[in-house]
Amino acid sequence: MNKVVQTAYEAVADIASGATVMLGGFGLCGIPENLIAALVERRVTGLHTISNNMGVDGFGMGLMLEAGMIASHIGSYVGENRRLEALVLKKELDLTLIPQGTLAERIRAGGAGVPAFYVPTGLGTVVAEGKETRKIGDRTYVLEHSLNADVALIKAWKGDRLGNLVYRKTARNFNPVMATAAKLTIAEIEELVEPGELDPDHIITPGIYVNRVVVGSVYRKPIESKFIQSGGAA
Repeated sequence: MNKVVQTAYEAVADIASGATVMLGGFGLCGIPENLIAALVERRVTGLHTISNNMGVDGFGMGLMLEAGMIASHIGSYVGENRRLEALVLKKELDLTLIPQGTLAERIRAGGAGVPAFYVPTGLGTVVAEGKETRKIGDRTYVLEHSLNADVALIKAWKGDRLGNLVYRKTARNFNPVMATAAKLTIAEIEELVEPGELDPDHIITPGIYVNRVVVGSVYRKPIESKFIQSGGAA
């Protein structure tokens, strides 16, 4: 029952080229940065990634783009990555943009075993093109299908050897739903504790969903966009 592996490289050693990979995070908050770095070191190619966004140039998933590892991406925001923009415009990467709430629900549905569901979001826009619609009551809805992956790379604050995870504030974001929606879930944590040390009421992801746990060795945690007000307080 000890799910701890010693290094991030060991944790991602069997992720194959062409795999569908979910990556937790919102902006640069709560991303599995050590697992991403290890995957880049392995130079796995042809990956189909699912993540809210693509990090920034030179960090996070931006490193995967620079290494030419990503064939397609499903997400909701890509405005901070110029390399991604260039690849999409040159048609070297297939990009699918999804409204953020719909993306979260499609992943949650995948983990819950719900194959599809109806939402009003995107009706009458390019989001709904080619999709089934249905009128329910007084409103028309768009049919959206669930999302699953071969692997989920997620980030938590604390975890135990059984894979039980606790997140910290905003860094929780997409990580819990992704943990449930993949065949193989690898959790990167900042602090390892023994079973029984975590308050059961604080555990968000039970160990049943987690296959591997690794303690991250280095954390940069950069700020995605920094704005500094000049002149001080009035």
